[in-house]
Amino acid sequence: MISITVTALVFGVVFLAELPDKTALAGLVLGTRYRASYVFAGVAAAFALHVALAVAAGSVLTLLPQQLVHALTGVLFLGGAAVLLLKKDDGEEEMRKPENQSFWKVAGAGFMLILVAEFGDLTQIMTANLAARYDDPLSVGLGAVLALWAVAGLGIVGGKALMKRVPLKLITQIAALLMLALGVWSLWEAIAG
Repeated sequence: MISITVTALVFGVVFLAELPDKTALAGLVLGTRYRASYVFAGVAAAFALHVALAVAAGSVLTLLPQQLVHALTGVLFLGGAAVLLLKKDDGEEEMRKPENQSFWKVAGAGFMLILVAEFGDLTQIMTANLAARYDDPLSVGLGAVLALWAVAGLGIVGGKALMKRVPLKLITQIAALLMLALGVWSLWEAIAG
């Protein structure tokens, strides 16, 4: 049986923790370039896998050294920033046309991005903790996955709306700078921690 109270509590906690995180940024960037439904399908599948792993693992993920998690996150952010900054512009108009991208290619890109970037993330560890605390894997899993899907959806829709007013090149540069800052911050936490 699903507990509405536990599901709602987990939704609120995970939603608020993930909202300012890289997921909204990743969804925003992908949403500016590709068909939103394709992006969401891949991102949603990756989040479902992450939540399943977190719930199954319980509190095991919290045993990872925090410095290691921060260092890996920092390297991933810096790598993402480098890819965005060094990527050659193949023509903005061609990248904007969703019909030039197959469902599997776009959904696969969204899936892989979230799968790698979110592994060991705060919300995944938080979900594992909540699953261990409430001993209600179904309610915790449902609340967490719905919260993550909501944040991803907001990022993707926000990306489409932003695209109508701001050039893709500027959005990409801002995203790269944010990823660079997050990478440096994560590495600082790894060193200082």
